[in-house]
Amino acid sequence: MSTVARIDPYRLLNFATAVYVAAGMSQENAHLCADTLVQADLWGHQSHGVMRLSWYAARLKAGVCDPKAKPELVIDAGGLALIDGHDGMGQVLTASATQEAVRRARTHGIAAVGIRNSNHFGTALYFTLMAARQGCVAFLSTNASPAMAPWGGRKKIVGTNPWSWACPAGAHPPMVLDIANTGVARGKIYLAKQKGQSIPEGWAISAAGAPTTDPSEAIDGIILPMAQHKGYAIALMMDMLSGILTGSGFGAEVAGPYQAERRSRAGQLMIALNIEAMQPLSDFNARMEALIAQIKAVPLAQGFSEVFYPGEIEARNDAKNRREGLLLPEDTLTDLIKLAGDYNLKELLPF
Repeated sequence: MSTVARIDPYRLLNFATAVYVAAGMSQENAHLCADTLVQADLWGHQSHGVMRLSWYAARLKAGVCDPKAKPELVIDAGGLALIDGHDGMGQVLTASATQEAVRRARTHGIAAVGIRNSNHFGTALYFTLMAARQGCVAFLSTNASPAMAPWGGRKKIVGTNPWSWACPAGAHPPMVLDIANTGVARGKIYLAKQKGQSIPEGWAISAAGAPTTDPSEAIDGIILPMAQHKGYAIALMMDMLSGILTGSGFGAEVAGPYQAERRSRAGQLMIALNIEAMQPLSDFNARMEALIAQIKAVPLAQGFSEVFYPGEIEARNDAKNRREGLLLPEDTLTDLIKLAGDYNLKELLPF
């Protein structure tokens, strides 16, 4: 992989925002969507970073994702709500659902907000962290385009269908989990392809059903579930929550962010629990600090220098990359240069 000098994340954010504005989004919504991408890079998850900007721009240009969609509240039942996103950007819709869930949880103790007719939203932890920073325990599920086969089958109809939990952790950065139900997120395979790298055996099989280390064969083939049948089963339950329950697309009906020819029909479900409804937030934070202290105090296994809690590595990466700047793959830089030309934004390129 070739790289250039480190990139100022704030200049990268301004450029990505300008691309979204040029694609038809409002300044506020464009900034949010751009921030989700740059934040993923800051966390060290380049598979969900600005590498995807050209994918989202292509979907906006094709009209399968509406930059000016007006979400509609179709069910308003106290602690329960359902939003029809009308093919809007998944990031915008999920941020709105998160704030709605937090607001309702403050009244009812717990709230669930579903979204139908949404789109891919990037990293799930971006949104669960929004709720955790407001004193909630948050859960978010989404479905995704087919990536793996049902356990025992060899045709992909089940998405990676990621899910996330987050909560405050006192003096520490929030504890947050964000995982796909495949052994690896599909974006990491696309990133390996961009970097010209092979992938580890066990990540995927080819369309012919043979083990492969070629990311192109993996993309055309089937990504394997985590924990064998368990990952498949969890993914199916996330599709139930995100697609079936919300009245959105499910299974093979869902299209991915790299497909500019089809509506996404993705669905999401956000649940927020107001910690103060169960115990003082200060008590919760103290107990979280005690749990983390226990985790950190265990003897180390061979080959390890430290024990981390979920979300800790991302928080450290964020601080480091904000301080030192970002290094992006050459193919990502090439894509950004092309976008700058397409939207007449070359003067805003951050490199």
